[in-house]
Amino acid sequence: MTVRLCIVGYPAAYSRSPLLHGYWIEQHGLDGHYGREEIPPEAAASFFSGMKARYQGGNVTAPHKQTAFRAVDEADATARRLEAVNTIWFEDGRMMGGNTDAIGYVGSLDADAPGWDASGRPALVLGAGGAARSIIHGLIERGVETIFLANRTLSRAEELQALFGPKVRPIGLDAVSGPLAEAGLISNTTTLGMKGQPPLDLDLSRARDDAVVSDAVYVPLETPFLRAAKARGLATVDGLGMLMHQAVPGFARWFGIRPKVDAGLRAMLVEDLRAKGQLEG
Repeated sequence: MTVRLCIVGYPAAYSRSPLLHGYWIEQHGLDGHYGREEIPPEAAASFFSGMKARYQGGNVTAPHKQTAFRAVDEADATARRLEAVNTIWFEDGRMMGGNTDAIGYVGSLDADAPGWDASGRPALVLGAGGAARSIIHGLIERGVETIFLANRTLSRAEELQALFGPKVRPIGLDAVSGPLAEAGLISNTTTLGMKGQPPLDLDLSRARDDAVVSDAVYVPLETPFLRAAKARGLATVDGLGMLMHQAVPGFARWFGIRPKVDAGLRAMLVEDLRAKGQLEG
């Protein structure tokens, strides 16, 4: 029987998940199909309630992760902590939900900047939205002791401090200079730099020479922020790594095979970005 899967979002057309999972399905010679479901917010709850009749699982992207969390019969510990589901599977007829964004982010750092956490230095996270929640969770789970969380609206950063505890230190964007100078990791979780958005304006001249700079954005693949970091001589991690690594646990759930994030997968996704003119911003 064909294992039918999908990405659920609004919009969903931009998602590379069908390409990504299609690569692994073909690589392992599996009978599977991965499609897209573009579902407006007002129809999301109904879609999830009927998902079992059409699919064996899938992924969830914005703006439906919280709706999916409320829809599943059982959620894993990370999804419960974040109150968001990005991966769905079924067990004994029950709809199960997980959140793999945090391990996807940490996995991308391990792959592309090995030793990023060896110094024990603080992290500086920019933005306090959904991506920041996942990334902060992943960093705390990994053992990062201090996370400076900079956001234009300080109260939103303070909400995440209330969720995650005293390891998170909220600051305004006008106060990043000091944390920037001591951070071992500088992570952009905002949409600034995304195609169609203004660039992230952050002066990296004070950053440590051994700092790692990451960006959750992958369209374009090289954001102005990452380009500035490279010009400064800093190690960089783009958002494509997080996308690839977060997909591994779901595929393992659906097919019982743990796929590898390899050079061929990245090359295929990069070529797709290149074909659509989305490599540079």
